Amino acid sequence: MGESTVYFVVKQKAIPEVLLKVVEAKKLLEMGKALTVQEAAEKVGISRGSFYKYKDDIFPFHDNAQGTTITLTFQMDDEPGLLSDVLKIIADFGANILTIHQSIPISGVASLSLSIQILETTGDVSEMFTSMERQKGVHHVKILAKE
Repeated sequence: MGESTVYFVVKQKAIPEVLLKVVEAKKLLEMGKALTVQEAAEKVGISRGSFYKYKDDIFPFHDNAQGTTITLTFQMDDEPGLLSDVLKIIADFGANILTIHQSIPISGVASLSLSIQILETTGDVSEMFTSMERQKGVHHVKILAKE
């Protein structure tokens, strides 16, 4: 299995400008101030390629994570009990599962999206994601959204 994802909390002044502009472009799209990725990228002064390269890797951090909903997507092998194992990891970290959507497996791999709520009692979210990634048969855990 490949490297697990590690998360960092970094002060804004230490983040490269292109990443900050990706966050700004994502905000424009969310607020409807830009209708396309191309338009958002042009407004903030980055290429569309830069937006797509980093869009899944940077999110604003909020100290009050309690009540935050995080939507994840990943692929997983079509193996009995694997979904149950992933859900147990989330439960063990004390997060609340809001939605689960699993596609029909194609070539032995299913796509899964999960929305989870971070509670006051939820453990280290970064470690929870790492634990899911380490689960044999789970591939490409990505954060789609954070509200």
